Amino acid sequence: MTRRSSHSALAARLRLLLCLAAALVPWGRALAEPLPAFVEKLATREQLQQLREGGYVIYLRHGITDSTRPDRVPAVDLNDCATQRPLTEAGRQLMTEVGQAMREARIPLGDIFVSPLCRAKESAEAAFGRHYTVDPLLMYTANLTTEEKRPILENTRRLLSLPVPAGTNRVVLAHAPNLADLMGYFVKPEGTAVIIRPLGNKGFIYVASIPPRRWPELLHKP
Repeated sequence: MTRRSSHSALAARLRLLLCLAAALVPWGRALAEPLPAFVEKLATREQLQQLREGGYVIYLRHGITDSTRPDRVPAVDLNDCATQRPLTEAGRQLMTEVGQAMREARIPLGDIFVSPLCRAKESAEAAFGRHYTVDPLLMYTANLTTEEKRPILENTRRLLSLPVPAGTNRVVLAHAPNLADLMGYFVKPEGTAVIIRPLGNKGFIYVASIPPRRWPELLHKP
């Protein structure tokens, strides 16, 4: 190959690379753009009726806590509530009211899985009594590394996706950052119930949310 033909081939390759780079610019911009913000939907009375028939998962955020007393990371002791951000008396009362609202709504509950932190266990007891199962893999994710979060998010995805028999609903009582890490939804305020439709191997679908203030309207209360 002559020097001129070599230069011509090199120029042709450069032109091709420039064309490819230009074509990929929109894709690069698209990948750099943030995902759409999560859109919360308030539950309707029709969806409440569907809950009465069972087959759903209810992801429930724990009650109000004292934010001036954060978890003592990295010295959090699951057996010592003094090392954890505590549930307040208002938080206990809120979860008592949420549990009562769910009973008045005649929502059938089956398995109840709860985070190992004290604020979650105390919320579960206020709402449902002592009939719940502590699941260590529902631990609060906000203070964890990506690798530490992985098994917790996989377990949460499994609990939200696993089919639930008709006539009952599964409850997962945990934390707002966990669901935010899993599906981009930071649940607020405290005590909000998130309705999930499990799809087995296909995952799950977000249906709607019931903040505490929503229960009176769903129950036809003034």
